[in-house]
Amino acid sequence: MLESYNITMQPVYWGDISMIDAERRLLANALLDPSNQRFVLLSDSCIPLFNFTTTYRYLVNSKLSYIASIDDERKSGRGRYNPQMSPNITIQDWRKGSQWFEVNRDLALGIVADQNYYNLFKEYCHRPCYNDEHYLPTMVNILYGGLNSNRSITHVDWSIVAPHPRKYAGSEITEELLNSIRFGSTGCLYNDNTTPMCVLFARKFSPGTLNLLLTFAPLLFGTSN
Repeated sequence: MLESYNITMQPVYWGDISMIDAERRLLANALLDPSNQRFVLLSDSCIPLFNFTTTYRYLVNSKLSYIASIDDERKSGRGRYNPQMSPNITIQDWRKGSQWFEVNRDLALGIVADQNYYNLFKEYCHRPCYNDEHYLPTMVNILYGGLNSNRSITHVDWSIVAPHPRKYAGSEITEELLNSIRFGSTGCLYNDNTTPMCVLFARKFSPGTLNLLLTFAPLLFGTSN
């Protein structure tokens, strides 16, 4: 079924503009099918938290897209800004977020079409600036702020102090953990209303968690909400 969707492969390096190139290639190919209206980027360590029907309804009925975009005043946020990006990108425009996003068709078209901000990042965003954490949050903040919720729908645990988030092991997988992720939020806005259902996916789960996760499939996917 996927034979006609071969996407040109290129080397990708962590934090490099090549990550943005890969994301744009994925979106460009997905946009070729006019029936595709919502686009989700996930990793191989992500899991769904709800069944397909619930996830589908949440996304297709949403007024906004979901790209985490925050004004982080710390060294790991504004501290990565390169003044050479000015005046097109100012320190006030600069945003940080996760690379795991969900966008509607209009925003996906805007991301693929962008050249101005892409070229600025390609030229001036080098370590300790990481393109995957700053390009989309910043570009969308400048051009499409009204289309974005400024939050991610992929849960990640940054409670540990490390370059990468917590990775869940098999011994940690319980019904309590999964429900705390699914409904443990203090609340977020969805179509102008507050809801405890703020994430649809979660990461990072190691391959060793698969069997345990399958035992909880009825909890996650047993009914449509």
